[in-house]
Amino acid sequence: MRLDIVTLFPAIFDGYLTQSLLDKAIQRELVQIHRHNLRDWAENTPHRKVDDRPFGGGPGMLIQVEPTVTCVDSVEAMDPRPARRILLTPQGKRFDQRMAEDFATSERVLMLCGRYEGFDQRVVDILQPEEVSIGDFVLNGGEVAAMVIVDAVVRLLPGVLGDENSSIDDSFSRGNRLLEFPQYTRPREFRDHAVPDVLLSGDHKAIAKWRDQQSLDRTQKRRSDLLEPDNENN
Repeated sequence: MRLDIVTLFPAIFDGYLTQSLLDKAIQRELVQIHRHNLRDWAENTPHRKVDDRPFGGGPGMLIQVEPTVTCVDSVEAMDPRPARRILLTPQGKRFDQRMAEDFATSERVLMLCGRYEGFDQRVVDILQPEEVSIGDFVLNGGEVAAMVIVDAVVRLLPGVLGDENSSIDDSFSRGNRLLEFPQYTRPREFRDHAVPDVLLSGDHKAIAKWRDQQSLDRTQKRRSDLLEPDNENN
């Protein structure tokens, strides 16, 4: 899988891309992640300016259409595989596990990270990207949102997790409406809090039944909305 990230601040990703499972996935060539500085496609100006004031007035600045579209055209030409275009915006469709699983089936995803007051509307009109949001709040830019999507998607790629079954029981995975059950490890007891006896019994049928019930109880208590038949997010 190839991930292309268009951003005004590519250095934000420096530490993130060199840690833990993501770094190992890159080193093992399970995923390619390329960052592209939008300013490289700016007009020939001293400051490589890519933003301007909005027509009609108003606060803030907008990212211009010309460098953005030119950049996307150029980046897409770097690889023959068609790119799935994603524009990160708080106005987009809510990102969830189902969407992550969908993205993980793509050979290539290109993400546009906004800044300031966002993009000139013609970026959307011309490029026709999928508009995606990670929540009903506003960030300083799309870079953090891009990291969230990269993290959720890459862990679903074959070979990234040490155990291929690790993601199956995750909360929200594969249409699962239940939150994941609680888990325990050593020591068996700490400050009068003991591991449930059933997990030490060796009875796999009883353990599976306990976990199913714990998942249901936890979901009813924390996210009862997930159990509603008409829930749109699952």
